Amino acid sequence: MSKQIMQGVRVLDLTNVLAGPFATLHLALMGAEVIKVERPGSGDLARKLGTMTELNEQLMGTSFLAQNANKKSITLNTKTPEGKEIFRKLVKDADVLVENFRPGVMERLGLSYAVLKDINPGLIYCAISGFGQTGPDAKKPAYDQIIQGLSGEMSVNGDDRLNPLRTGFPVCDTVGGLNAAFAIMAALYHRERSGEGQFIDVAMLDSIMPLMGWVAANLLIANKQPVPMGNDNFTAAPSGVFRTGDGHINIAANKQEQWEAVCDVLGLEELKTDERFQKRDIRKQNRKALTPLLEAKLAARGTMEWVDLLNSNGVPSGAILSLEDALNQPQVKHRETLKDVEVEGVGTIPLFNLTAKFEQTPGDITSPPPRLSEHTAQILTDIGVSADEVAELKAKNVI
Repeated sequence: MSKQIMQGVRVLDLTNVLAGPFATLHLALMGAEVIKVERPGSGDLARKLGTMTELNEQLMGTSFLAQNANKKSITLNTKTPEGKEIFRKLVKDADVLVENFRPGVMERLGLSYAVLKDINPGLIYCAISGFGQTGPDAKKPAYDQIIQGLSGEMSVNGDDRLNPLRTGFPVCDTVGGLNAAFAIMAALYHRERSGEGQFIDVAMLDSIMPLMGWVAANLLIANKQPVPMGNDNFTAAPSGVFRTGDGHINIAANKQEQWEAVCDVLGLEELKTDERFQKRDIRKQNRKALTPLLEAKLAARGTMEWVDLLNSNGVPSGAILSLEDALNQPQVKHRETLKDVEVEGVGTIPLFNLTAKFEQTPGDITSPPPRLSEHTAQILTDIGVSADEVAELKAKNVI
């Protein structure tokens, strides 16, 4: 296999559940050696999270399996003197440390960035939290849904019948993880040029808000409050979800020529000169009158027939797939978004691979998610801990 872009980079991963593991997953898929430092006995909470009880009992829950391919697992009680000593040895040779504890936890353990940078001045230390390390809300607990509510994200979802509305997956956790991975890569680039490590403070609240840039800009610059519009796109009309003869279709006629093509394809040429629909901004104001006219025509054929007709005439359109159908569509298979991975005791399971396609340094899943403490003995041996010492540490519940 060709060399991976992060080959030779060692990451200490102290994270749990989703935001942190999602960040380190991307580093691992790009070739970094990611060592999960987990609590003896229980490990990452995600090991017990999932819909299959038998996997939760194995500490290999589906939530854990989804985010932890290519990683190694070591158990270590960093509250003990022996655990702290081992951790400091691991830090000495690490390039990156990622944690998602509440602010202050690492300081109380005596393992803050201020302490660790003396051991390893080149260390890049990334702390992921709900609200960041400083500010009036820094110490508050944060889960994805709490951040969805506090960010304003839930308030712009849904429509006049169902609002506020949570996004159907933990978007704040995953975006926080992506932001952290991006920041770590940038810090590694800076270190290549300067030799300097640094502390990175990533907040889930900060991370999600720029994703609402267009909606926020309308408020911040134009002083226009967002209006929950359900499946309609506020930037154009017709742009949203429409009923067909056998289901629904997404149509995004965002340009004037696309709107006119919709009229031609549906046999509604007279709407092109209708004063209610001639111009983009006027169409947006009259979308409630426009939608029934379009759906009356769309009812004559099924979704896929309309998708083909509209796309062939330059109008972006697509079916609305179930998650199962989406994961199995030919384009996703062609892109190798999922890869079948053999996991001992679990079987062959599909996991998401790296979705950025590097020409020279492609990412890949090269090892399954680890069993709890699977690599403890190997990693301790690598830093000079003898077999007798490993046995003693295990007897003391340090590992």
